[in-house]
Amino acid sequence: MPIEKANSLEYYLIAFDAKGKEHKDDPDGLNGLMSKVVLKDLSDNPITDVFLMSHGWMGDVPAAKKQYNKWISAMAANQADINQIKQARPGFHPLLIGLHWPSKPFGDENLDDGSVSFDTSAESPVEQIIEQYAERIADTEIARKALRTLFASAMDNIAPDELPSEVRQAYEVLNQEADLGYDGVGGAPGADRQAFDPEAIFQAAAEQLEPVSFGIGDFFNQPIFESLRTISFGATKKRACQFGENGGFELLKALQQTADDNVRFHLMGHSFGCIVMSASLAGPNGLGTLVRPVNSLTLIQGALSLWSYCSKIPKVKNRAGYFHSIIADGKVAGPIVTTQSEHDTAIGIFYALGTRLHSQIEYAPGELPQYGAVGEFGAQGTGLDIVEMKMRPFNESYSFESGKIYNLESSAFIRDENASLLKRNTVGAHSDFDKQEIAHALWSTAIGVSLI
Repeated sequence: MPIEKANSLEYYLIAFDAKGKEHKDDPDGLNGLMSKVVLKDLSDNPITDVFLMSHGWMGDVPAAKKQYNKWISAMAANQADINQIKQARPGFHPLLIGLHWPSKPFGDENLDDGSVSFDTSAESPVEQIIEQYAERIADTEIARKALRTLFASAMDNIAPDELPSEVRQAYEVLNQEADLGYDGVGGAPGADRQAFDPEAIFQAAAEQLEPVSFGIGDFFNQPIFESLRTISFGATKKRACQFGENGGFELLKALQQTADDNVRFHLMGHSFGCIVMSASLAGPNGLGTLVRPVNSLTLIQGALSLWSYCSKIPKVKNRAGYFHSIIADGKVAGPIVTTQSEHDTAIGIFYALGTRLHSQIEYAPGELPQYGAVGEFGAQGTGLDIVEMKMRPFNESYSFESGKIYNLESSAFIRDENASLLKRNTVGAHSDFDKQEIAHALWSTAIGVSLI
């Protein structure tokens, strides 16, 4: 896989499997690993800054490339920021790396043509969808049998008043096969949830989701499938964490070991990619040791707990956020920046449904929920130096300071005004990340000093 190009910037794409093992790509005969090419580039050339990025809910390598091309093209368009960095960092020479890991949290996002034919033959789209979900949740015949039961019941009655008993049982089986755990708030991504209750999830979805017509392509946008989304959502969070703690952490450590001491490292993630980047910093079980702190961390519409970094989670006895070691061990020397948008339906509705029961969706005004995402509420909790502010236009400067977390309210820019009605109902502006304003915030963290 050659080096990729997005506008005037080039980047490497390194692909991994779900367990964090790098795919062999046979570039230049270097043991078949793209990471070897990247490390050689870092060793042989005068690199000043390494940008390590992770996508969120993408399915394959072409989709990952599409996201990185959009994101990095937006970075390249901010020439004024690049010029300022060159002034602050003489000889500025960046190395950009995009990580690919298999991630498919929302099943209906794969139905691009909108046509669903419910044939019972082995080659039918339903069987293909069953295989896709088995890959995401649990690659077992038990899981496939439960999925067939679910789809058969849904085709018989797509909008029941309550879940049929066979559907509830099928969901219980799928949940058991996924092996996610129930560690509550503060648990590892995927296990940061309460006990699984498919009926409660169904009823909550029926109240939370806007009614959807029964036209072509709407089949999977019904409350009866919300527990399937929930399990798939949790499985993807777990996969993101496992990948980050293993493949991501080892790559970051190898990059730091290869780089000169004055090379700066900047991590950035989108959606579940924020879990990947956090886990890459924290290491296995939060106990990994890097060569030195990274210089900045940017989390765009993060699909991870708002309490992930704090020293004590409110109303929970003696429990810190799962990634608190990042703060406690000083693993980010510079600023941490997060974004929030009220137009992000995937975070605002589906993250909530994927982690908490109906009784926990409502919370008092002025309070924060136990279960919520950084992409909706920002990073919160004790032990953090938090600055709440609005995202600025790309021609207005920031003054980011080291050691602080900046929660940027970004609804004015992350809004995807051209999205279809179906997209607004399912993911909203969750993927509206290719904006100059976002790139401007990212460049501003990387400069290491205030932009004047």
